[in-house]
Amino acid sequence: MSTQDTAIPASAAHPYHRLVLRRLVVLGGLALLLILSVAIDISVGPTQYPLADVLRTILWPGEAGVQMRVVVWDIRMPVALMAVTVGGCLSLAGAQMQTILANPLASPFTLGLSAAASFGAALAMVMGVALFPGALTLMVPANAFLLAMAASLLVFGLSSMRGVTVETIVLLGIALVFTFNALLALLQYFASEQALAAVVFWTMGSLTKATWPKVFITGAILILCTPLFARRAWALTAIRLGETRAAAMGVPVRRLRFETLMLVSLLAAVPVSFVGTIGFIGIVGPHIARLLLGEDQRFFLPGSILAGALILSATSVLSKVLLPGASLPIGIITALVGVPFFATLIFTHGRRQW
Repeated sequence: MSTQDTAIPASAAHPYHRLVLRRLVVLGGLALLLILSVAIDISVGPTQYPLADVLRTILWPGEAGVQMRVVVWDIRMPVALMAVTVGGCLSLAGAQMQTILANPLASPFTLGLSAAASFGAALAMVMGVALFPGALTLMVPANAFLLAMAASLLVFGLSSMRGVTVETIVLLGIALVFTFNALLALLQYFASEQALAAVVFWTMGSLTKATWPKVFITGAILILCTPLFARRAWALTAIRLGETRAAAMGVPVRRLRFETLMLVSLLAAVPVSFVGTIGFIGIVGPHIARLLLGEDQRFFLPGSILAGALILSATSVLSKVLLPGASLPIGIITALVGVPFFATLIFTHGRRQW
């Protein structure tokens, strides 16, 4: 074989290597921005701390004062890390929903999982109903989790019927949103003033009640689901070419969709059961990752996690800065940011094929 023949594949490999390097640089940049956002989130609050002091307390807690150590590690660190884990979970859930349904508007929020969780939590707050009798002390998150899982099973069950398309699944999710919102409004109508205030605050979404156990649980769910998706990276990338082509490549489309939807339900239900309804992270995060990294799941998967975590972390900072001395419910800010993005997706999707 001549030198010219061997030079062709080598030269052809250069663009791919540059593309991989660029994507790795983007992932590294997102990670650095996330670390910076978390540090700023910890430094911002009713009492402002210099960023250098916060970093020193995180790296060498034994050298910090008692008050500084308690504020950083016991009060602000769980909230900051909860934003990271919840944002990562919701964004990853939205990314894989969009992948298996081939619809850019699919997310736990738009398919009714968040609305179902809100109704389950309201059942506990207003009527004292525990759907899982053994979890009386965790009635609110347990109810939210069970209703979200039930909604996801309903979506999958109906999607498995013959003749049901991905568009039908999205329409079904929208119907679930309206149904559970109507049931929630009915509960609010009969609720006492104290229960009504609790339900309204919960549905706004808030990180203020974050604790280390909640951080560990949401983090464990994210760590558990990510490798399972990574093992299916090739199949998930192939399914974006269409079900027929993916099946021709040997991808078990039906089983992959079921497994993905179950993992997505777990990713969405657990964070929502702890922090309430936080919308649009599952739409905005994956689309940012897709714009920066493309459809290859090897990069799109970690990119979605980092983008969602960064968005919610930055939103947590914004919720403290907008109203000094107070912390706005984070769900309000994500909705204000997400609604224009959602509308943009609808108009652009109507003019071109996703």
